[in-house]
This record gives sequence, C-alpha cells and structure tokens, in this order.
Amino acid sequence: MRWDRLFDDLEHLIDAEERERERALELEAEALRVARLTLRERLVSLAAAGPLRVELADGRELLVELDGFGRDWFGGRLADAGRARSVILPIPAIASVSPSAEQATRSLAPAPTARVRLADRMGLSFVLRDLSRRRLPVECRTTTGGVHGTIDVVAADHLELAVHDAGTVRRPGELRGYRLIPFERLLLVRFD
Repeated sequence: MRWDRLFDDLEHLIDAEERERERALELEAEALRVARLTLRERLVSLAAAGPLRVELADGRELLVELDGFGRDWFGGRLADAGRARSVILPIPAIASVSPSAEQATRSLAPAPTARVRLADRMGLSFVLRDLSRRRLPVECRTTTGGVHGTIDVVAADHLELAVHDAGTVRRPGELRGYRLIPFERLLLVRFD
C-alpha cells in the first residue's frame, strides 16, 4: 500500500515536471516568434484595427487607415483629411507608429497562416509605376519638403517627377521642371 502512494507521488511529480518543461518550451517558442516579427507584419495585423498614428522621418504625424501592403511599403487613406486622400508610405520612412494599447497587443498576436499573395511581394517601385502609368498627379514628400507633379519614370532606386502645380495636369506649358527623387529620401506619395 505504501508503495502505491510512493509511485503515485512520483508519477504526479514527473507529470508536473513534464508540464513545466512543456510550458517553458512554449514560452521560449513564443519569445522567438515575437523576436522575428517585422514592423510590416505588425502593421498588416493592424489593418482592420482602425486608424493608426504614424510619424514620418521628418517629424510629420499622419492618421492613416491602412488598406494595402507590399514588400516594403503600405498604402492607406488619411483619416484626418478633409477629403479622401490616398497615400503610399515606404516602411523605411516611418520614424514611429503610435498604436493604442489594444492595437499594440493585437499586433503581437500570431497571424493566421495565409498564403503569400502577389501584392505582398510587390516592392515600392511596382506601385509607383502603376501611379506613373495612370498619370495621376501626386505630392511627393521627401526629407527636405514636398513637391507636386506627375511621375514620369520609375527606375531601380529613384523616380522622376515632372513638377507642376497642385490641381493641374501634366502639360508642357504647366511644367516647372523635373526632380529625380531617391526612394531612400521618399517619405510619402499622396494622391486623390
């Protein structure tokens, strides 16, 4: 009888140690998963969480409703604009993101396993080429200011902007010059 109790106690002790080991492994796996999260992955998980406050490298703050993502950029609508304005923001142009406590927690949750979409692999140059093809007037904000125009060319690491006044279309008589803007200096591209 005493042996039975001894073996029961040992069995419970071994079970408790096994559960503790499994819990430690789970905690370690979770810490490793979080350590591997990128800013892009956290932003993707916040797309449906409402507007997000984003500070750009020049100190400007925007309230953005996220709605599209590529490999190194995200797009959205300015939530505090008088009229709907769309923006494309290169992820390297972000100085900080200010989520609410709920949004910060939500952005750390494991994302559901989803297949990688073609849009997820598209780089900034791809989306800028689309704006160029559509000949949309844009505002390009750089680390030194903003300029209006139409994107004429998108190269490997820069774009060529035909500069003209906001609210006008690209016509030879309206052009005030050209700007070559390196992607690394581009903070946002705004368009209607």
